[in-house]
Amino acid sequence: MKALLALEDGTVFEGQSFTGPGEVFGEFVFNTGMSGYQEVLTDPSYKGQIITMTYPLIGNYGVNDEDMESFQIHPEGFIIKEYNAIPSNFRSTGTLADFLIKYGILGIEGVDTRALTRHIRVAGAMKGVISTIDLNRDSLITKAKSSPGLLGRDLVKEVTCDTPYGWAGNTAITGDNFSTAAPGNYKVVVIDYGLKFNQARLLAERGCRVQIVPAGTSAQTILAMNPDGIFLSNGPGDPAGVAGVVETVRELLGKKPIFGICLGHQILGLAYGGSTYKLKFGHRGANQPVKDLTTGKIEITSQNHGFCVDIDSLDKDHVEVTHVNLNDKSVEGMRHKLHPAFSVQYHPENAPGPHDSVYLFDRFIEMMNK
Repeated sequence: MKALLALEDGTVFEGQSFTGPGEVFGEFVFNTGMSGYQEVLTDPSYKGQIITMTYPLIGNYGVNDEDMESFQIHPEGFIIKEYNAIPSNFRSTGTLADFLIKYGILGIEGVDTRALTRHIRVAGAMKGVISTIDLNRDSLITKAKSSPGLLGRDLVKEVTCDTPYGWAGNTAITGDNFSTAAPGNYKVVVIDYGLKFNQARLLAERGCRVQIVPAGTSAQTILAMNPDGIFLSNGPGDPAGVAGVVETVRELLGKKPIFGICLGHQILGLAYGGSTYKLKFGHRGANQPVKDLTTGKIEITSQNHGFCVDIDSLDKDHVEVTHVNLNDKSVEGMRHKLHPAFSVQYHPENAPGPHDSVYLFDRFIEMMNK
C-alpha cells in the first residue's frame, strides 16, 4: 500500500505501509539505536512524534510482553527502511506489524531513511504527515504546515497515569503501595510525566517501595505521603508547556531528596529559575557520549529528548552542571548546591541502551540515607 511522507518544508518521501491504511501527524525525528525498537515504541517521551529508525532492518526479533516500557505505544507513526515479517528469537511472541496494528499505529517501510535522517540533521526536526489516504503532494504539504507542533503543548496530560498505582518487582500494582506490607527500605513517590517502567524496576530492585502518582498531584499531597525521596520521570514534549508542574517541584525543593530524569530534569531546571530551549534535531538513540564532570569518566548513554536546559540561565551559585554531552556540549546533568536534588537529561535506566549510568540510582539511594 503506497504511502507518502510530507514535511512542512515541502520535502516528500515515498514508502509503503505494512500496517494498513491511515494518516497521522507529528514531529519527524530519528533514533540511532540498532535494536530496542519495542522499548522505543513504548516510551511515552515519543508522544506527538513520528520516529525514523536509522538502522535499516527492523522487526527481525519480534516483540514480547517483557520489553514493554509502558502500557501502550506512544509515537504517532513509525518509519523504517525494511520490515522483517518473520522474526527469529526465542523470546518473541508476535510480530512488529501485529504489535503496531494492535495499537492503531501506522508503520511505513521502503523509505530512504538515510536521506530522511540527513535531511532532518541539516534542516532540523519539523512537523509532517504520513498518509496512505491522501497521495496528493501539495495537499499533504499544506496539512503538514498546519499541523500542531510541540512548542507550548502539554503532552504530559496525554501520557500520565489517571490514578496512583504502585510497583513491586516487575509488576504494576493497584492502590496504595506505601500502606501495604510490601518489603522496602525507602518510600519513593514517582511523579509520572510519562514514566518508563524500567525506572520503577530499578528503584524496586534497590529496596524502594514505589508509589506512582499523576503529574498533576500537588506538593501537599506528595509530602503528606511522607516519602523518603521523590523521583521525577521522563516525559514528552516542551517542559514549558506542562501546566503547574514547575510550581509543584519548586514547592518540593529542600523538603525531600529529588532525582529527575529527562523531562523531570528539565522541569527541575525551570524550578531552579532557569529556562529551556528546543534542540535542532534532539538526541535520540543508545550511543550518546556524556562526560561526568564530577569524576571525569565518559558514559555511553540512552537518550530521547528534543529540549534542553540552558546552561547560561542557571544561577551558578546555586546549581552546578555535573554532566555534558560530548557531541554538542549541552547540559546532561546538574545538582543543586543547597538542596538534595540532582538530575540527568539522559536515560540511566537504559531499556534500551548501555548500563553505564545505572549508578545514578545508587546515588539516589545514598542521598535518601543522609
